[in-house]
Amino acid sequence: MRDTNFGFPRVPPPSSSPAAAAAAASQPSPKRRRVGEAAEEPPPPPEMREEALERLRGVVRDSIGKHLYASAIFLADKVAASTGDPADVYMLAQALFLGRHFRRALHLLNNSRLLRDLRFRFLAAKCLEELKEWHQCLLMLGDAKVDEHGKVLDQDDGSDIYFDKDAEDHEINIKSAICFLRGKAYEALDNRDLARQWYKAAIKADPLCYEALECLVDNYMLTCEEESELLSSLQFREEDGWLSAFYSCLIMKHEKEYVVEAKFKELERESCSISSSISGETLKNNTDVMACKAEYYHQSGEYQKCWQLTSSLLERDPFHLKGTLVHLAAAMELGHSNDLYLLACNLVKDYPQKAISWFAVGCYYYCIKKYDQARRYFGKATGLDGTFPPAWIGTGIAYAAQEEGDQAMAAFRTAARLFPGCHLPTLYMGMQYVRMHNFKLAEQFFTQAKSICPSDPLIYNELGVVAYNMKEYRKAVQLFELTLDHTSSSLNEMWEPTLVNLGHALRKLKEYQTAVSYYEKALTFPTKSLSAFAGLAYTYHLMDNFEAAINYYHKALWLKPDDQFCTDMLTYALESSCHSTARRSLV
Repeated sequence: MRDTNFGFPRVPPPSSSPAAAAAAASQPSPKRRRVGEAAEEPPPPPEMREEALERLRGVVRDSIGKHLYASAIFLADKVAASTGDPADVYMLAQALFLGRHFRRALHLLNNSRLLRDLRFRFLAAKCLEELKEWHQCLLMLGDAKVDEHGKVLDQDDGSDIYFDKDAEDHEINIKSAICFLRGKAYEALDNRDLARQWYKAAIKADPLCYEALECLVDNYMLTCEEESELLSSLQFREEDGWLSAFYSCLIMKHEKEYVVEAKFKELERESCSISSSISGETLKNNTDVMACKAEYYHQSGEYQKCWQLTSSLLERDPFHLKGTLVHLAAAMELGHSNDLYLLACNLVKDYPQKAISWFAVGCYYYCIKKYDQARRYFGKATGLDGTFPPAWIGTGIAYAAQEEGDQAMAAFRTAARLFPGCHLPTLYMGMQYVRMHNFKLAEQFFTQAKSICPSDPLIYNELGVVAYNMKEYRKAVQLFELTLDHTSSSLNEMWEPTLVNLGHALRKLKEYQTAVSYYEKALTFPTKSLSAFAGLAYTYHLMDNFEAAINYYHKALWLKPDDQFCTDMLTYALESSCHSTARRSLV
């Protein structure tokens, strides 16, 4: 029933009963006291017994587990007010933080005078992180320095304390969490060098702090060599062998197939230490492991394998964003525009504020060759998250597809500055210089990309192209052979251009028979190119095998009827064949 007293105290109705009037007269009036008469003190509230307090603490923990944060805050406040115990104050601050009352939690922690405890200081810094007050967050975490290798150089004066010592064996080291938060603050302030150093310090302080390694790897903060050095410096517990194997698989994207397969088998073997003996399950079918393997297949050019694996992954977990990103890349390479369209629609519906959603839309438009729209959506992705590497690279590639070299170079330069551990922007800048016929500058950029990731075969292919154009044919042959040696798996259609390039270089060196073998190997793939047919025809022509030359010129012209080189050379081969036949008949 609605309250019609508007907040005023209710007035009892007058009683017409004489007995009720007499009873009321016999009660002392609360508003009238004799002079000198002391006011009656209200009885003190009974203190909470320890059993009741412990029950309420359990209810607070359960409320947090059930995401009933208002209830957790209400009850934790009463427990903290009754005891004043630091653990209860921390429990209240944590409930406030989870309930998104960041200012109130920060005020409570500052007034608790317990910021010497690292837990209290870390939670206060987390509040400042949520409030985007990055400088204050760093001040709260305290002064400390770190070197290039992730070694913390702070002067520990013994003032820091940590009350919760009993939990250290089954939690992530608090100092690791503090280092990670420092890294996030510096990254938000665009100081990526210090962010990288603090992330390295976090993972070194505790290898279980996966978020630190994820930031280093996903944001391309380390070169391939630096990733290997960091991994070798981590000190894992004996029971964490599976984690060491997983981290190894995570960073081995360009290694040989047998090396990577051995690492995945080691991961499967080590995972038995944490799997249930009853279920017999291992990490082989874990979605994170599947995403890691799919990324390796994509880097190796095994796009069909990658697509099949990510399709299986997304059937099990449709919202696994890492797997989704690799799935997008595989769909792009295979030209599955319908799948890209459906995936982009679902992502925009489910995650409208994430960069990957609009990147997926850009991928769809790029796949159907609508590069203006692709650029627009790649740009929207970078606007939502300026540290999303695929969107920057996609923007540059979309500009390059429209022959807009200056804008493409600007996008690649930005990507190279933001992601120093990613060799792709530098590699693509070198490709742009090749397109401009500036081979000296192109070679410098390819060499720089090689210093970042020396195991990527594509770099050696591009260096071979530069050497070929500079008429250094022997060097070009060596570089193309090095490309084939660095391929992580058996040859597939991704490396068909390298085989054709090698055939061209050998033809220039007049090693015709070897050149023919490489051309024929290139033609075994489904993607039969004009260049392979034309190169093979011209090589047979130079060997005076006019019949084979004419045959392959016709095949080349079937792919592109208006190719001027093949048309002219076919005419010349037919004339040469006629002259040769005439000479033989005269003899």
